[in-house]
Amino acid sequence: MATIKFQLLSKRENAPIYLRLSISRNLSPRAKTGLFINPKDWSTSTKLPKQNNSANKNLTTDLLELKSYILKKYNYSNKEGISINLDWLKHNIDVFFKRVNESKQSELLIDAIQDLIDNAEVRKNGKGGIGLSTSRINAYKSLKSIIIEYQGKIQFKVKEVNVKFAKAFLKYLLNSKGYQKSYAIKKIADLKTVCYDAETNGIEVSPQLKKIESTKPSNENILFLNPSELEKIEKANITNKALQNARKWLLLGCNIGQRGGDLLNLNENNFVTRNGYDLIELKQQKTGKNVTIPVLPKTKEILETGLPYKISIQKFNKYVKEVCRIAEITEMVEGSIIEITEKGKGNKHKRKKEGIYPKCDLMASHVCRRSFASNLYGTLPTALIMQITAHSTEKMLLNYIGKDSLDYAQQIADFYTLQAQKGKKETNLTLVGKVV
Repeated sequence: MATIKFQLLSKRENAPIYLRLSISRNLSPRAKTGLFINPKDWSTSTKLPKQNNSANKNLTTDLLELKSYILKKYNYSNKEGISINLDWLKHNIDVFFKRVNESKQSELLIDAIQDLIDNAEVRKNGKGGIGLSTSRINAYKSLKSIIIEYQGKIQFKVKEVNVKFAKAFLKYLLNSKGYQKSYAIKKIADLKTVCYDAETNGIEVSPQLKKIESTKPSNENILFLNPSELEKIEKANITNKALQNARKWLLLGCNIGQRGGDLLNLNENNFVTRNGYDLIELKQQKTGKNVTIPVLPKTKEILETGLPYKISIQKFNKYVKEVCRIAEITEMVEGSIIEITEKGKGNKHKRKKEGIYPKCDLMASHVCRRSFASNLYGTLPTALIMQITAHSTEKMLLNYIGKDSLDYAQQIADFYTLQAQKGKKETNLTLVGKVV
């Protein structure tokens, strides 16, 4: 007959409690229960916690219920001829505490995140294809690291991710970690995705999951260089060659509307002629979308002396601030700068700090794409802007450049006003008889 005993194998303050299942002289598997106790609170005679406080009493109840469950599972498995070993014992302990379900799927939040990462190559992506991008995989790896730090010794389950959990986690991201609102809410959205993914795998989720708010906030501080500022940059007296080169990249970027990584990777192979049109063709690193950009007269003017030479995005972000400072783009505006603090042993802690700063200090590669979209909105058809910036929806584009439905309505009103003016001109025409 099988017997069960609980054991402590450590004298440390937070010692793990083991369960030993004795079946025969040659078969006595022993596994951790996942529960801990101070050895001072352990009775060597009863092999259970001392009954000196409510916590120990509750712990004893859990252990006795676990014992009863394992013995019942043993009797069933033995009768059915199921192999009983250490793996069997570990699995059934986890099932009892609902760490995994009967089909051996872990119900722990950390394991659900890791499962999504492990299966990223076959998971459906936002573009309707298969396989997550490197940036998305890294986002989930980041989420896992944050959750591990947040939960400490507590192991959260997927079904515990409810509205209350999400609010507490969001406060942690904003207050303890110091993340910006947009990034913190993106982590909440990633967390929901993990839970939905776990649900498709048969893992229980909270009925409140759909009620967790994860809508991306609208852009409040839209930083872009308007045409007059771009003209000041173009005419600025810059003698340093590195800064001249950075200026060229900046002006080019604001004319072709691409992210920094795609901009700085341009080479002669990206410039082609098709059907008599000079074009720039590239595949965006972030989205994987193929983009075709017409080489307009201003772009040709910028590239009259050839492409600027290659620099890293780090150097570009550094130089472009100085370029804008020389061009006197120094208006005080709201924004955020990166603060770097030492964490010891050479580790650096980076966080964005919001405030009011000279505009030049807020410049970086992101200004190129946003300047292109902002300056052309209302002039170039929105669909054509989206074709170049590769925004998937008009809503995404409007949020990106800080426009709302009122701006859109104004654009429509301007169109009808223009049409009315054209119609009025046509009706004012009078026929003139033949001259004889």
